[in-house]
Parts: sequence; structure tokens; C-alpha cells
Amino acid sequence: MTHSGNPFGQVLVALVTPMTADGEVDWPSVEKHIDDVITAGADGIVVTGTTGETSTLTDPEKIRLVEVGKDVAAGRAKIITGGGSNETAHAIELYQKSEKAGADGIMIVTPYYNKPTQAGILTHFRLVADATDLPVILYDIPGRTGVPIKYETILRLAKHPNILAIKDAKGDFSEVSRVLNQTGLMYFSGDDANVLPHLSIGATGLIGVTANIAAGPYRAIVDAVNRGDLAAATAQHRKLEPLVRAVMTHVPGTVSAKYILHGLGRISSPRVRLPLVGPEEWEAAIIEDELALVAGVEGVDFSNFRPDRNAAAGGALPKVPGTTR
Repeated sequence: MTHSGNPFGQVLVALVTPMTADGEVDWPSVEKHIDDVITAGADGIVVTGTTGETSTLTDPEKIRLVEVGKDVAAGRAKIITGGGSNETAHAIELYQKSEKAGADGIMIVTPYYNKPTQAGILTHFRLVADATDLPVILYDIPGRTGVPIKYETILRLAKHPNILAIKDAKGDFSEVSRVLNQTGLMYFSGDDANVLPHLSIGATGLIGVTANIAAGPYRAIVDAVNRGDLAAATAQHRKLEPLVRAVMTHVPGTVSAKYILHGLGRISSPRVRLPLVGPEEWEAAIIEDELALVAGVEGVDFSNFRPDRNAAAGGALPKVPGTTR
């Protein structure tokens, strides 16, 4: 299929997956949270990504997240499915099912743990992209996968008609510029602290964790860059800095984002699934110290922040169909 323009949006939220206190997906909270971030300015939602705890979601949960996302978005935002698998056949199966469930696009992460060669990475991405008509975002995050997508591999992948974009969490700005100069790929910032720097050298948008909490300021940054107003974009960037630090620095972003969203009363529980656990007492204290520095961020009022460190402590095992847990 030939894809034209930008089929993904610009302000994409790497959605957390709200869960109940016993670790089940909290579907009413999922619906509410998706509606909240879209209302705040997101025009794209990435479900079942790293932030969504893809590694501990079941396949049926992943497909249902796409279905729920489509229902709630109702055309207001694109629903992109992330995660996939480090097994090529399993990744293809998941993305094909996601396409049938209504996904607007897919984000394919470099196979993790296997540490394939660049030839293996190239083959994995090509076979997955061949297996669906959906537009594809490549996800380059060597800190989690163990291997980068090298520049030469990106150039070859950019020739595939379904591969339209790349999410960059590598932090190599010179490579971003090289790829933008040599391909037609869209770039999405995958590092919350570097959203504005990425946009300033030509990135299309962002796929952000902190946007779960404050999508509005990211909308303002993108809109300001689109109209060439660097001063307005910089002002929003500076206001967000302590919040980004609170979310992304001390514990995994999923953990801190859920802790903060729960403290704001926006999700029912801060629970994550093992091996992730909630912040320890000292970690929670540091996060709260950072939040005390947040001021003037649109849509976020920390005067009513009520963290529950006891609710956040520990993790939860997902229940497995056909078993007692």
C-alpha cells in the first residue's frame, strides 16, 4: 500500500496501561486515560509499547488495547500498536491481528535479547513490514535491545514502501540529521528531554512518556515549532523540564508515570506487573521533590497531588487463563 503524508500524528503518547490493585488491566481506566490525553492535545496513541508494559501483557490484552483505543479515539487520534516480539513469526502474528482490530499503524522494535546482526535486523523489519498494509515506525532503542539500527541499515529500510518513520531513543543528533537528509523518513523523538532539540533539526513529532501526564504542553511545543515560534516552544520546554526529570530519571518511566497519575487521581492504581515494582520510599521521595519544582504546566495541578506509597509498593503477577493466578 502507498502511504502519503503523516499517518501517525505529531504528539503521540506512549500510553501506560492502567491496572487494578491486583494487576489486572483496568479497562474503564484505560478508556478514561485515552480520552484524557486526546482531550489534552494528543493526536496519536501508542498502545502496548515499552511504557505500556508490553513484555507482561498477554496477546489478547494487546489486541483489546487496540480495539479499546480505536473505540475511544473515534477518529480523534491515530492508534499505533507497539511492542511486537523478538521472534519474527510472533511479531507478524501480533501485527496482523492488530491490523484486523483496527490499528492505524505499527511500531516495530529492534529484536531484543537475541542481539541479531544488522542483516538479521534488516530481515526482521522487512518481513514484518511485508506482512501488513499498515504504515510502520521503526523503533531504535539500543539501551533496551542491546543493538542499534545502524545508519546503513536505516537507509536500506527506508526504501520499503510501508516503512515511513523511525522513533529515535539513541540520542545521536548527527545521525538524525544524516537520515533526514538522505531519506524521506519521518523522525519521532523517543527521549522526553530531547523533544524540542529533535524538533528543531527537523523531527516530525514525539512519542513521549511524560505526555501521559501533560500532553497539552507537548501540543503547544509542536504547534509553536510548526509556526516557527522558537521562543514559545522553548518556554514550554523549560516548564516541562522538572516534570520530565521526575518521570524519566529515577525509576523506569512506566513506574513513575503511574505513580504520578495515581497521585493526581487520574488512574485508579499505580500498580505495575513484575518484574517492575513501584518506587521504594526513597525513590518516591526524590520523585516528589522534583514535582515540587513543577510550575505553570498546563493541565497539571500538583497542589492536589496525593501519592500513595503503600499502593505503589511491590508488583503484581498477571493472571494466566486456565490457572489460579
